[in-house]
Amino acid sequence: MAASGGGGGMPSGQQPSLRRGMSRAFTMRPEGLSGEDGGDYKGEESELVPSSLAPIVPILRAANEIEEENPRVAYLCRFTAFEKAHNMDPNSSGRGVRQFKTYLLHRLEKLHCLNSYDMNRKFKKIADEQETQRRLAGTDAKEIQRFYEHYCRKNLEEGIQTKKPEEMARHYQIASVLYDVLKTVTPEKFHSEFDKYAKVVEKEKATFSHYNILPLNISGPPQPVMEIPEVIYLNFILELLLKYHIYLINSIKAAVDLLRKIQGLPKPRLDPTPIAKETDVPVVRDLLDWLWLTFGFQKGNVENQKEHLILLLANIDMRKGGNVYQITRHNHVIHSETIISLMKKIFQNYISWCEYLHLESNIKIPNDDSTQQPELLYIGLYLLIWGEASNVRFMPECICYIFHHICFHGLICMQQIYLKQTIRLIPWMARDLYDIISDRREDSFDPPFRREGSDDAFLQLVIQPIFTVMQQQHDRVITRHRIPKTNFVEVRTFLHLFRSFDRMWAFFILAFQAMVIIAWSNNGALSNIFEPTVFRNVLTIFITAAFLNFLQATLEIILNWKAWRSLECSQTIRYVLKFIVAIAWLIILPTTYISSIQNPTGLIKFFSNWIGNLQNESIYNYAVALYMLPNIFSALFFIFLPFRRALERSNSRIIRFFLWWTQPKLYVARGMYEDTCSLLKYTLFWILLLICKLAFSFYVEVYFMDTQIWYSIFSTICGGVNGAFSRLGEIRTLGMLRSRFEAIPIAFGRNLVPRHDNEPKRREREEYRHLHIDKFSDIWNAFILSLREEDLISNREKNLLIVPSAIGDTTVFQWPPFLLASKIPIALDMANSVKKKDEELKKRINQDPYTYYAVVECYQTLFNILYSLIVEPSDKKVVDRIRESIEGSISRQQLVKEFRLDELPQLSAKFDKLLSLLLVLIIPLYRIDYKTDEDIEPIKTQIANLLQDIMEIVTQDIMKNGQGILKDENRDNQLFANINLDSVKDKTWKEKCVRLQLLLTTKESAIYVPTNLDARRRITFFANSLFMKMPKAPQVRSMMSFSVLTPYFKEEVLFSAEDLYKKNEDGISILFYLRKIYPDEWKNFLERIEFKPPDEESLKTRMEEICPWASYRGQTLTRTVRGMMYYRRALEIQCIQDKSDIAKLDRRRTVQSSQEGLANLDMARAIADIKFTYVVSCQVYGMQKTSKDPKDKACYLNILNLMIMYPSLRVAYIDEVEAPIDNGTTEKTYYSVLVKGGEKYDEEIYRIKLPGRPTDIGEGKPENQNHAIVFTRGEALQAIDMNQDNYLEEAFKMRNVLEEFDREKYGKRNPTILGLREHIFTGSVSSLAWFMSNQETSFVTIGQRVLASPLKVRFHYGHPDIFDRLFHITRGGISKASKTINLSEDIFSGFNSTMRGGNVTHHEYMQVGKGRDVGMNQISSFEAKVANGNGEQTLSRDIYRLGRRFDFYRMLSFYFTTVGFYFSSMVTVLTVYVFLYGRLYLVMSGLERSILLDSRIQENIKPLENALASQSFFQLGLLLVLPMVMEVGLEKGFRTALGEFVIMQLQLASVFFTFQLGTKTHYYGRTILHGGAKYRPTGRGFVVYHAKFADNYRMYSRSHFVKGLELLILLVVYLVYGSSYRSSSMYLFVTFSIWFLVASWLFAPFIFNPSCFEWQKTVDDWTDWRKWMGNRGGIGMSVDQSWEAWWNSEQEHLRKTSIRSLLLEIILSLRFLIYQYGIVYHLNIARRNRSILVYGLSWLVMLSVLVVLKMVSIGRQKFGTDLQLMFRILKGLLFLGFVSVMAVLFVVGNLTISDVFASILGFMPTGWCILLIGQACSPLLKKARLWDSIMELGRAYENMMGLILFLPIGFLSWFPFVSEFQTRLLFNQAFSRGLQISRILDGQKDIGEFE
Repeated sequence: MAASGGGGGMPSGQQPSLRRGMSRAFTMRPEGLSGEDGGDYKGEESELVPSSLAPIVPILRAANEIEEENPRVAYLCRFTAFEKAHNMDPNSSGRGVRQFKTYLLHRLEKLHCLNSYDMNRKFKKIADEQETQRRLAGTDAKEIQRFYEHYCRKNLEEGIQTKKPEEMARHYQIASVLYDVLKTVTPEKFHSEFDKYAKVVEKEKATFSHYNILPLNISGPPQPVMEIPEVIYLNFILELLLKYHIYLINSIKAAVDLLRKIQGLPKPRLDPTPIAKETDVPVVRDLLDWLWLTFGFQKGNVENQKEHLILLLANIDMRKGGNVYQITRHNHVIHSETIISLMKKIFQNYISWCEYLHLESNIKIPNDDSTQQPELLYIGLYLLIWGEASNVRFMPECICYIFHHICFHGLICMQQIYLKQTIRLIPWMARDLYDIISDRREDSFDPPFRREGSDDAFLQLVIQPIFTVMQQQHDRVITRHRIPKTNFVEVRTFLHLFRSFDRMWAFFILAFQAMVIIAWSNNGALSNIFEPTVFRNVLTIFITAAFLNFLQATLEIILNWKAWRSLECSQTIRYVLKFIVAIAWLIILPTTYISSIQNPTGLIKFFSNWIGNLQNESIYNYAVALYMLPNIFSALFFIFLPFRRALERSNSRIIRFFLWWTQPKLYVARGMYEDTCSLLKYTLFWILLLICKLAFSFYVEVYFMDTQIWYSIFSTICGGVNGAFSRLGEIRTLGMLRSRFEAIPIAFGRNLVPRHDNEPKRREREEYRHLHIDKFSDIWNAFILSLREEDLISNREKNLLIVPSAIGDTTVFQWPPFLLASKIPIALDMANSVKKKDEELKKRINQDPYTYYAVVECYQTLFNILYSLIVEPSDKKVVDRIRESIEGSISRQQLVKEFRLDELPQLSAKFDKLLSLLLVLIIPLYRIDYKTDEDIEPIKTQIANLLQDIMEIVTQDIMKNGQGILKDENRDNQLFANINLDSVKDKTWKEKCVRLQLLLTTKESAIYVPTNLDARRRITFFANSLFMKMPKAPQVRSMMSFSVLTPYFKEEVLFSAEDLYKKNEDGISILFYLRKIYPDEWKNFLERIEFKPPDEESLKTRMEEICPWASYRGQTLTRTVRGMMYYRRALEIQCIQDKSDIAKLDRRRTVQSSQEGLANLDMARAIADIKFTYVVSCQVYGMQKTSKDPKDKACYLNILNLMIMYPSLRVAYIDEVEAPIDNGTTEKTYYSVLVKGGEKYDEEIYRIKLPGRPTDIGEGKPENQNHAIVFTRGEALQAIDMNQDNYLEEAFKMRNVLEEFDREKYGKRNPTILGLREHIFTGSVSSLAWFMSNQETSFVTIGQRVLASPLKVRFHYGHPDIFDRLFHITRGGISKASKTINLSEDIFSGFNSTMRGGNVTHHEYMQVGKGRDVGMNQISSFEAKVANGNGEQTLSRDIYRLGRRFDFYRMLSFYFTTVGFYFSSMVTVLTVYVFLYGRLYLVMSGLERSILLDSRIQENIKPLENALASQSFFQLGLLLVLPMVMEVGLEKGFRTALGEFVIMQLQLASVFFTFQLGTKTHYYGRTILHGGAKYRPTGRGFVVYHAKFADNYRMYSRSHFVKGLELLILLVVYLVYGSSYRSSSMYLFVTFSIWFLVASWLFAPFIFNPSCFEWQKTVDDWTDWRKWMGNRGGIGMSVDQSWEAWWNSEQEHLRKTSIRSLLLEIILSLRFLIYQYGIVYHLNIARRNRSILVYGLSWLVMLSVLVVLKMVSIGRQKFGTDLQLMFRILKGLLFLGFVSVMAVLFVVGNLTISDVFASILGFMPTGWCILLIGQACSPLLKKARLWDSIMELGRAYENMMGLILFLPIGFLSWFPFVSEFQTRLLFNQAFSRGLQISRILDGQKDIGEFE
């Protein structure tokens, strides 16, 4: 199709090269385009054109094309471009226009410097057209005329039969440009001479215009061919495409034919404006053209959706039975089932929306109409609306609304709803679309949208007003002038957790209350519930339930207060009635309970009275029964699930009225109930979990936090069991692979080989099984070759792993040599040891099947090679005799007796030498410089001698009776004197020699092939996955079509030579680092390119190969694109296999198939085009294209090179065009553009105007995806991030995965999102990368496995999930984009899919690679981003709706797997604070002594200790480690899992997880309270650099250091003043865990910071820290330059938060006053005085200190610069005063040294409290002019905190062994692979590398 041969190159496995892109140098001045040397940038000015001057790009590209052929005409083209640019923007007001015009002018001057033109004068008089033509009217006119005629004749007339469509398109474009230049240069009277060429060019130009996949963009003026009947016209297109090897298959042809059936449609009347030319009249060729003229859609949108619809129809039709291979069939039509299926998928949401609103659907299909025209019109209309909707696509019901009213009413009602301002609106006719297309009486009609010369009437009249409203709403949010919300308000409060999950909290609170009542009974036994008194007390839980219900009703009113003005009356009444009823029950239940105290009942009596004597029952029991009645009905509905689902999804007004109380009126989130089997699974899961949790809580007295722990335990067990039953880890080692390799082809045939219509019957199954083995061999070899291309294996390992292509030369199957390694040497030993019977030898050989295979293959291959070398008949006769003797002895079972088998090793050695010579001989024959036979004559002689030696050994040494075989009296020449070497030129013959030599020589080392760990993992996983359950693969033609979409912003595309050689501060370059991290892959790479570098400089000569090699090991776009294009290569290979199946199985077509063998590849490429599309959404590609930044320009060139290297790759970007308008100003217009790679430049395919910049109202990544999704194709869509990779062997399973969408086992709820597992490929970089890799791996495997089944709460997490594309594009897309609230945009698409009835599944038989953050700061940024996202999720309406509408057990799953995990983490930290502050209060108040003396009180403290013990499970990361151990145990073995667990602990994994606990807690809590969530770029580079102390301090100061120091002070105060009961081992464990937490929070960033404890680095860090702290310039400086700027930025969240949150911050800050209040009464100077005056005096001291500090600050400002002496005197007086006061206090007041330190502990927190309150009240303090004092106080505290953190680092840096230990700790994984990190960090080179 469009990219024949693109994407993956050839199916044979050749990887496209990046060499072409590297050769294109970019030489552009950093300062811009202007300058005297403007001509240095050669041949690329067309790529620098500003977007507002886009029409001159073809002219400049034409100039570049013809530059070498005719420089003068190229100059004229550039001058014409300059003139046109000046006319388009005379004032140069557009962005970059002036610079570009100046640059182009300098270029023209330089090119024309030899002529007499005065270009400066011409620039001044450019407006004078007559003067311009007069100057150019001489020889230039003749030159352009001559060249134009020559060019048209040469390239258009002579080349049309030989050139490809892409070439012809380029030639027609250049010819068109030349004609325009000719008209400019030549007088008008000469134009007619060349009109014949111009007419042909204009006629054919559209035919050869750029296209995407299908070359169906036939537009332009009416052609004579249009007068031919439609069928003939289509045949013309078909012949044109077939001529250029682009197969327009029957389904495509039928879809085009179907769209072109416009007979009977009335014609829309054109605008009443005068038509200038006949060629301007639009031509309606198909139904979408008709819709284009009717509704004013953009032409680019129409062409895009036209191809989209054709491909959808064709692919769905193929899947439903269309036969793609019947090319000769011309009467193929699209099946009616295809149209029905597509209608159902696209309009399912619209129909449901109409039913919900009780509207009549405006899709009206005539019953008496046999055509499919109306259905296609409706589908096309919807797709056109969707394609032009921009941001409105995120609101699917809005698109339904537009579609509904476009089909019927028009825009009158839309104006009333959406628009608040006056706009130009075209009145609609009072007719709907049905009336227009069904009324055959009129030939024409007035279209609803009048185009009026524009191409965007629909955009301006429909989409633009909606976008404007959205933008205004976004601006109101920023300025806090919001319009009322609807139904839900995102208020920043933790109460959302209770509001969304009230049933869960009610259950836990009521269960806790019941357990407390039972536990506090007489003996605390659980059986006490049967006692009347206890049971009566337990019944009080209903009063608590009433209170919780009242709280919920109150929150609904309070939190939705801002939405009350926009609520419907019924909703308002519902809220008020719920509140009133809650108050009523809150009064009734306590009142009736009090009245029932006089009538106690027991449990048995209670039930008996209800049955037999209800009149004697207490009124409280009746009240409880009535109160529980709704819950009883809910439980019944839970049992009868289908009935409840039907009720909730019903649109009946009666049913909705009855459900009005329990279910709000919402279109989404209705009836979200799984099937009965799934419900039973997750219900059983949670019942067992809750039983264990409640039993453990009752007896161990730990409650709320342990639920998350129990979930971790149960999910680990459940995930492990599921994984085992899924057959994960059955093949996890090379030994297991070898033992089960014989069964792999069978499993491959069962899963990956599709069935065919003419599949043979049972008696032919054996032949079909062999066909499966052949197919497996092809796929296996392609897999191994891809490993070699990626340099994961060497050439020798490739030869050991590959299956030979010459299948059939032996009687046994030729297994890969690595399976047969050492089998021949073993067989020789067996033969040597057997002396008596053949049976014994045969028995020994047959014990191992692979030994038998090796012996037979070796024997037969040796004779094949000998026969191929023999020329003389006499020589052949000798070999025949030997063979007959051997086979005769075997048949007689006399081999051992007639042959000396102990001489076989000698023969084996000779054959080894022979094969070595043959392989040496093969290489010169392939050399280009080989000319004569002289070079190979010596080798030829050696071969003959070896053959003679071999014959002698066989006949004389081995054969006992073979002496006469070599005697031939008639022989004229010597034996083997003449040999045939022609066979060595055969590729298969070479493979045969290589394989035989491997069989003869390979020893035990082949058992460990391959040696690369990643290659081992991929091979074992691929083999293991074939035994897992997966759908049967269909044929490629019948598979579901799909697209891959990758968003890209400004990440790395391809490492340049400069990037690779750029050294960091340690002297380490990326290239040097990669060579040490991947030494085996580097060695394999050098072997592949056949290069042995003598030194470091020699590497620079091969950077064209080295740059891609390095890029494929980073997280680059190049790596991602290569991985995704494996899909295309896999489809091509599988398509050829499908074609070969038909040839092999259908004997009647064997001859024909062999004749069409050459066409199979073209067919495979065409079908791959139809089935697979890859779009990279490079949002800023247009900006990078015209950027002056060399890095941006390099990114553009690298992306362009990717498009050229992979012709099927498409790039979508947002183009910003700034052009002048009528009033002299400029206006920005935005377009969504799709481009592909041409021969040298990118080629624009589609351009769709947008209503504005999408990112103005949405988050970047989802908007980037959304604007590009219109260019994707197919029924499925895979979302791939920029840091992901793919593998060829996994791409082969894509057909199987896509079949999951239609798998019968899911019943009516087919999947809408297919989840795939991931492999984290960054785990080997460092210990931190390993921790992160294991954590992420456990989540994407065992974690998501449990989420999908049994819990049914898996969503979309930004991983390589595959979406049901048609389902999601009609329901809001694959993400959500609202600013801030949708920061974690991916998971919201999972929420949306689930709420709209979707089904999310997870599949682990296919995996995709993914990179993760590898440095401490990168990981922390990622964790902060995720915590921010979860904080925003907590406030969202999606969480509220899911939490309220899920059933109880699914709601529990949802909570504990999303926001509940982060809330539990925060509660864990809060528990530590509560414990320590509680102990501080006990110590300071003296109550601890009483506790120690009272044993009863002491026993009651144990529950708090137990709670803190459960906290340690969170803190130490054990909840994350459990799934890791289970998954590693499944896939690698539990011994390996245990070993890795121990190693992780030794590498301080607990420190890492404890530190990340603080990250989660801080950012989650602060996001909910204050907001401030934002996208945090983590970076995806290689992190082995040293982070400065100031960097770490800025990043972790507020999240970890401040909190860590607070806990440290708490522990110190308690240690000094407390008397802990050290006899409690549990208490010791708890306090140790808190000390561990403090140490982790304070020093983990430095422990995991490379080179942190090197002395020189420590000195540099201290210098940098002091410089940063001392810089007082805050305005205009970045946070890394000035402490003041950073300090202000850290308070940004306080400036944007609410008053409620500020008050909470102030209240929380008051906790720091406890220290001073408690400590001052324990000072010796206080003399045990408990008067309030003591506390008052302490405040006087505090104020005195603050006054002194303020005086110093004022003195520094007043006298620090000009009056240094005065400032010094002031400081001296203050110091003397301080010493005097201290002396008096020591002498008179009995002040002690301990009092001084105690005062510091007491007063420092007080100062911090003042600082926090000052920050919260910053506006008031700024008005009071006290802000500078607060800032100086903050600077003082920051200095002290930095000093406390730096002292241990400085001390440890004195000892060199600390740094060495840290290096080994951080990079232990690399050390285990032979990596010398110490040399890397020292910047030393490996001396022996180039020796």
